[in-house]
Amino acid sequence: MLVYHTHSFNKNLRCLLGISSATVSHENFRRNQPGLRAVSTPKPRPLSFAESGALIVGGTSGVGLATARQLVASGVKRIALMARNVERGARARQTILAVAPDSDVRFVPGDANDPARAREAHDKVKDIIGSIDILVNSTTSSFAPELFHKTPVANIPTIINQLVVAPLQMCGLVLPDMRQRGTGVIVNIASDAAKSATPGETIIGAGMAAIVMFSKALAVEAKRDGIRVNVLTPSLIAGTPLTETIMKEGFSAKLFEKAASLAHLGVPEADDIAAMITFLASPQAARITGQAISINGGISAA
Repeated sequence: MLVYHTHSFNKNLRCLLGISSATVSHENFRRNQPGLRAVSTPKPRPLSFAESGALIVGGTSGVGLATARQLVASGVKRIALMARNVERGARARQTILAVAPDSDVRFVPGDANDPARAREAHDKVKDIIGSIDILVNSTTSSFAPELFHKTPVANIPTIINQLVVAPLQMCGLVLPDMRQRGTGVIVNIASDAAKSATPGETIIGAGMAAIVMFSKALAVEAKRDGIRVNVLTPSLIAGTPLTETIMKEGFSAKLFEKAASLAHLGVPEADDIAAMITFLASPQAARITGQAISINGGISAA
């Protein structure tokens, strides 16, 4: 970044500090004020999609699978899908190859919540596709919204672990190589529960807020290494396995039926979220980092 200091600015500043032109020249003044020097830092060159290798954690269904489809359609040639279910992984791989048969699409089994299995999967992805230049964390949990006083205290650590650990671990695994290369893109998926206090989403909100603040802080830390980090915070996502589960019955069904009624622009689908992820991963978003972006059809303005 190049910071310019105009003559009028320095003249006014000298007046405020009681420094006359006769006492100190413009150049001497700037040398004596290190914080006001012009600073030039090199801009990292964002990689094109054709140059990039991508890892989609939770890439076999929902937003993850939609993102993989859109990334290969946009030119990503090397892509790995990571998830626990091997059969679903094989089907997802065939789905992607149907869109882009010339792409190198692999499925790597792994559990992003388990430290050993997450590292094993990460290392295997590196061996298979080479550099991981784009990381998308699209994992979900099996926990449905419920009022806090109805949630057993013993379940709290498990719920938080399901919500929070996976994206943090995967970011920690890819970061060293991204820093060494001086480039990289990370997109995490949280939810609007991080921004809007909602009955039944006390624990979910705590976990999602953790992902959002982690992503923002990591963006500030990593920007000097040419790494961009953003986080999406959708609400309902139509047609995904998680939404279908929570809309079946009980408190969560009532909660999200009301939420859906507020989405006057329409309840977003997985492809809507994937489109934003694809944009954020692209060179067109080279100056965007540390942002928490809601895509919710108007459910809230968080």
